[in-house]
Amino acid sequence: MTAFASFQPTVTQAARLAKLRRLAWLLDAAFVVPGTKFRFGLDGIVGLAPGIGDTLMGLTSLYIVWEARKLGLPAGKLARMVANVGVETLVGSVPVVGDLFDAAFKANLRNLAIVEDHLGVTLRGRGPSR
Repeated sequence: MTAFASFQPTVTQAARLAKLRRLAWLLDAAFVVPGTKFRFGLDGIVGLAPGIGDTLMGLTSLYIVWEARKLGLPAGKLARMVANVGVETLVGSVPVVGDLFDAAFKANLRNLAIVEDHLGVTLRGRGPSR
């Protein structure tokens, strides 16, 4: 069984989806807190930089939305994805509490799930594509 059980992507679409998986994983879950199952990514680290960190990560997160648009997701799902990015960016800008929220909310993995669900992809939540 392939990762694309009900979605038969073109080579370009498959490459785009693999790239989104790697990016979402890097931003939200690339690292683990030793002794726990809690994962966090670059988003949580870069977001610690006051002002610029959350803005930079919000813009990076919008790239996933842009790619989802290219994959043909409808406006309603794109709006939900933009809302996820907006919530994470706004709440993440609050010192300390926002950084903890940012590490736990994982907007990029949420948005990846929206893309995969729309495309009917069954492999999700198992790390980046290789």
